[in-house]
Amino acid sequence: MIGSLRGEVLERNLNGTVLVEVGGVGYVVHVSQRALAELEPSSQAFLHVHHHIREADQQLYGFLSRDERTTFQTLIGVHNVGPALGMAIISTHPPTALVDIVANQDVAAFTLVPGVGKKTAERLLVELKSKLSVPVLDGVGGSGDGSSAVADVREALSGLGYGDNEIRDILRELPPADDAAALLRDALKALGARRA
Repeated sequence: MIGSLRGEVLERNLNGTVLVEVGGVGYVVHVSQRALAELEPSSQAFLHVHHHIREADQQLYGFLSRDERTTFQTLIGVHNVGPALGMAIISTHPPTALVDIVANQDVAAFTLVPGVGKKTAERLLVELKSKLSVPVLDGVGGSGDGSSAVADVREALSGLGYGDNEIRDILRELPPADDAAALLRDALKALGARRA
């Protein structure tokens, strides 16, 4: 299994792939539209890779951050979400925005993804809420108890694949907050900066 690639970008294509040469071998890697814009030919690149194997077919999907790869892997674990749709979602909404969209059950934002209509968006939001372990963030009758916000954020980060030590360290660094949504956003931002 290929988990990452570091090498020179030889070419990028309108079909959403780049050719990355590593040690004399060229790998065709599917990337998001944001990554495609950054990966200029002749530049050096490091990609976190999801190696997708299905029957006789093998594809590589590359991401600029580990968070994007983890989110992509969560997405393709959802019923009827294949790599193409997963990549379209990642291209439209980065991981932190996606967490907010799922937490707020924002159907309109999800329909911005090419190929996702209202019914599909509603189904995906329901399924992703449990997959991403997104806490209920309705803000109604808030107790002002910061510890419950921390517990919700801890659960959400764990659902996104972060380790216990990593979660504990990042929550220690952040100021206490009663708003779980804001705390989750700050935690993801800080974790993203660490892993970049």
